Amino acid sequence: MPMLIVKAKIKSAVPGMSVSADVPEALNRRVDQLIKDAAERAKANGRKTLMAKDF
Repeated sequence: MPMLIVKAKIKSAVPGMSVSADVPEALNRRVDQLIKDAAERAKANGRKTLMAKDF
């Protein structure tokens, strides 16, 4: 699974907080599953284009 999440971007989203080393991987797994689920919805609707409404 490719890494879709950038730790520096997570840190910038929560100023003043530390981000544990395992957070990007956990978040990456969630995002990967969201994308896969959205792709299945698009396919179920007869499309090959992933759209915001699939999320």
